[in-house]
Amino acid sequence: MASLCYSLHLTPKLSPLNPKPFSNLTFLNHPKSKFRLSRRPTITRMSLNPTPAIDRLISAAAYTLPFFNSLQYGRYLFIQYPQLGTLFDPLLPFLSLYKSVPYASFVAFFALYLGVVRNPGFSHYVRFNSMQAVTLDVLLVVPLLLTRILNPGRAGLGYRVMVWGHTGIFVFSCLCFVYGVVWSILGRTPYLPFVADAAGRQV
Repeated sequence: MASLCYSLHLTPKLSPLNPKPFSNLTFLNHPKSKFRLSRRPTITRMSLNPTPAIDRLISAAAYTLPFFNSLQYGRYLFIQYPQLGTLFDPLLPFLSLYKSVPYASFVAFFALYLGVVRNPGFSHYVRFNSMQAVTLDVLLVVPLLLTRILNPGRAGLGYRVMVWGHTGIFVFSCLCFVYGVVWSILGRTPYLPFVADAAGRQV
């Protein structure tokens, strides 16, 4: 009898002000939002934007201008190693076409600079590569002017220095040509030494 009275004493009483007897129990009143499962994070995939094929073609073709104008620096190397000339035989038809145009060097220079570099219709990729080719072509004129001014002659130390210098310039130009063409075909941006910084400021 005593246990029954004790259990009845612990039973909560309903009142009009508190109709829910267990409303004061906090563990039953947690908001439902806390028990919801979190959603999986949305994975955003980056879309690849490859360089258009036409931009690659124009960029690669731009590097032929300084390369063709640098072939004159390789004559001493071809005289010493005639077998190297066979590597450039596939380019002879293009070189003959280039030389057949009167003032081809000036025409190609201004066409590339005014028609491509200063044309906002082309992408920055094309304009930057074209500006590198134009800058390299301008730098290739400097050794030729120095040779005509200093006139090292046909023998002696000055002549040997000229031969070494022209050969080094030709090798450097060939490496720049291969590097620029291959990287342009792959859609990457080539950065030529001594040229990239000056070209970037002009574009």
